Amino acid sequence: MVRIHAGQPDFFLSQGHFMNDWQIQTRASECQGCGRRFSDRQPYHTLLWADADAGRYRRQDVCPECWETRYRQEARTRPEVVSLWRGVYEAPPPPREPIQRDAAESLLRQLCERGDPRYRSAVYILAVMMERKRLLRVKEQFWRDGCRIFVYEHTRTGDVFTVQDPALKLSELDEVQREVARLLEQGLPPAGSDPGSDPGATGETGTEAAMAAPDAPARP
Repeated sequence: MVRIHAGQPDFFLSQGHFMNDWQIQTRASECQGCGRRFSDRQPYHTLLWADADAGRYRRQDVCPECWETRYRQEARTRPEVVSLWRGVYEAPPPPREPIQRDAAESLLRQLCERGDPRYRSAVYILAVMMERKRLLRVKEQFWRDGCRIFVYEHTRTGDVFTVQDPALKLSELDEVQREVARLLEQGLPPAGSDPGSDPGATGETGTEAAMAAPDAPARP
């Protein structure tokens, strides 16, 4: 995987648009330029677009032919392209019996799908935990409105997660880790409920998982 270029997301800030800071986007199984299916081990190019009207980032996977004939030039000239990289498509394995996913990954996906800003710090800690487990890798990072945005790619599925760095202070880290531990133990509460942690609810397993995340240094 090779990063080639990063675009200019500040263009959208000047237009007064709000962008959702965390999302999951699955790797396509076919070129989103010409529609041809990717073959196993085929190279592809990914563009990450800032869709100001929808308030979110949009992933686009294209084959080398479409990249050369159309998207290479767009990636260089369109300010909406905030990141791009090359990858190798891996065909999904044959269907098998469903298994329970890793708790941290499952929780991260739920939080990203909900998009509740109250869980911004928990999303970041979970992403760091998965990065340490080598389930996520950083493909790109850029600054938007004074905040650092990480673009993570899942090492097995190719799904893309956009995660904002909450710039946690050391004095805040313990509270966030307790919140993550509680969520791992009890699950995500209904939408709209108070996400505050219950001091007596944290169990050993969740605590150990949450404390696996490294200390977050204070930002200057």
